[in-house]
Amino acid sequence: MTSHVHLIIGTSGDKMEDIVRDMKRHTSKTLLKAIKDYPGESRREWMIWMFERAGKHNPNNEHYQFWLQHNKPIDLLNSEMTEQKLDYIHENPVEAGFVENA
Repeated sequence: MTSHVHLIIGTSGDKMEDIVRDMKRHTSKTLLKAIKDYPGESRREWMIWMFERAGKHNPNNEHYQFWLQHNKPIDLLNSEMTEQKLDYIHENPVEAGFVENA
């Protein structure tokens, strides 16, 4: 999706918030580097400015803010819930018109 991501994450002992924190840290650094390093990106300067501006308004950041601070976790308590959420994740880009089939 263009503005958000859905994940199904499992853990066998690690705290879920630690997994999400580390994923956000890694992906934000990687994506910001890719944006900065790719001269063909026509919106590069604007995107960097937006991430930097957001970072300045959040004392939890050093320079940039790529991800929002909050999450909306849902515990998947059984296989039916997991299957329903997995179907939703697959159908979301279809509903948005990005692809024809899940």
